[in-house]
Amino acid sequence: MTGSGGIVVGVGLSTRATSDEVGVLVAAALAEGGVDRAEVRCLATIDHHQQDPRLTALGWSVDGWGADELAVVATASPSERARLEVGAASVAEAAARLSAGPGARLAVPKRRSAHATVAIAVGDGWPRSPSDRY
Repeated sequence: MTGSGGIVVGVGLSTRATSDEVGVLVAAALAEGGVDRAEVRCLATIDHHQQDPRLTALGWSVDGWGADELAVVATASPSERARLEVGAASVAEAAARLSAGPGARLAVPKRRSAHATVAIAVGDGWPRSPSDRY
C-alpha cells in the first residue's frame, strides 16, 4: 500500500488511554490495512497530544493539528463526544487525512478501543505537515 503523500496513522486518545492500548490499536489497524510499519510516514493527532509519550514512544514523528483545522475536515465517522471534548468531531480520521495531504483517502476508517481511536490515510499528493498549510 503506497501513496505519493505517504501513509499516515491518525490517533485520537483520551487521558485514560495507555501506551499499550494505543500500540495494540495501531498494530491492528496496520495489519487490517496490509501496511508494513516501515511504510508509515508519521502519526497525526490533535496539537495538544503531539508530544504525548504514548504516541512518541511508537517511534514515528507526530504531526499535531489544531481543533479548528480538524473541525473542517469531512470524515466518515464523526463523533459528537469528540466535538464536545476537543472542538472537532474527528481526531484520528481528520488528522490522518490532513497530514496525508490533498486527495488523501482513508485506507482504514476509524477503529476504536476503550480509550483511543486510529485511522489510516493514504495521500495522493505531496507529503504534508502542519507547517505546510494550504
